[in-house]
Amino acid sequence: MALFDFLKRKEEVEKAKKPRKTEKKSRPAKSAEGGSLQKSEAVVLKQESAPVAKSVRSKKVSGFSHEAVKQPHISEKATYLAEKNQYTFEVLSSYNKQEIKKSVEGIYGVDVLSVNKIKIPSKKRIMGGRRGLKKGYIKAVVKIKEGQKIEIL
Repeated sequence: MALFDFLKRKEEVEKAKKPRKTEKKSRPAKSAEGGSLQKSEAVVLKQESAPVAKSVRSKKVSGFSHEAVKQPHISEKATYLAEKNQYTFEVLSSYNKQEIKKSVEGIYGVDVLSVNKIKIPSKKRIMGGRRGLKKGYIKAVVKIKEGQKIEIL
């Protein structure tokens, strides 16, 4: 009955929480000289408990966060800036320049000299007679140390 399904689920959860011990006996090995069998001891294995559900939001690490940088921003201007050791990335608006700097240093393993954030506003678009908006985003231009390089493509 559907009314008492919650009780069955509760029992299953309690059983999953209890650690199970299973014994596994290995086959006796033959010696190379006489072919006699040796007895091996039983091996006790612990089964893993039920998988723990991960939260949707990942916690910020004290070092750097992979969430700060969404993706590299590839455009004609970005390729010109890459020749001058400046790379552009789309970033989340909630992160500041210091967090973006730590994130780029952690992900790409380079030394960041400066970070400039640019807010690109949303733009009006008409498609098929319908009016709408193209999403705005935040772009960060990151200047790295001379002689270092980031492989984006």
